[in-house]
Amino acid sequence: MKSFSIRYAAATALLPLAALASPAAADDHGSKTTAIYAPITQDEVEAAQKAWCGALVAIATEYDTKGHSAAKTLAGQVLDGAYGYAMGPVLFKPTLTVAPQTFRTTRDGALAYFVGGDKAYASDTGFALKGWRKCEPENAGIIITGNSAISMGNVSMWDSKGNMTKVDKTWGYTRGADGNLKIVLHHSSLPYTAK
Repeated sequence: MKSFSIRYAAATALLPLAALASPAAADDHGSKTTAIYAPITQDEVEAAQKAWCGALVAIATEYDTKGHSAAKTLAGQVLDGAYGYAMGPVLFKPTLTVAPQTFRTTRDGALAYFVGGDKAYASDTGFALKGWRKCEPENAGIIITGNSAISMGNVSMWDSKGNMTKVDKTWGYTRGADGNLKIVLHHSSLPYTAK
């Protein structure tokens, strides 16, 4: 068991430790891992959302206490466990990205968004490094179709000063080869406000 999984057991209690491990290895022919079939439940979707929130807080806390390198390592482990990059491209549109790098279909693009420090994504300052201390999802709805699920709603996040940021969030899930849900669609935007 990796030491980080012990340190962040409370923050990521709903995220199975296996989900924080490295993605399943590719076979001898270099192909990506494939999803296994088992119907997804609403409880699993809600647990995955809470785990994502816990991981966001854990990365922010790691950054504040141990620095950028430690936060980047943890963020990479979270990406490998929670997202489906081992299965292929992920449809990831984070809240604060700018063209031409609005959409992040690769793990490197997602990691840069969460922790910055990648010259290929110079506009990224590290969304997960903003001092988050609390995070709560609120669903408008969840649609489950067998081995896939889509949720839409809001995620509210509070920083260390108590300031709250609310974003509109859509997640798409499928079950990964390890049996855990993997995010294969992540769309986030700031709520519209009339001028």
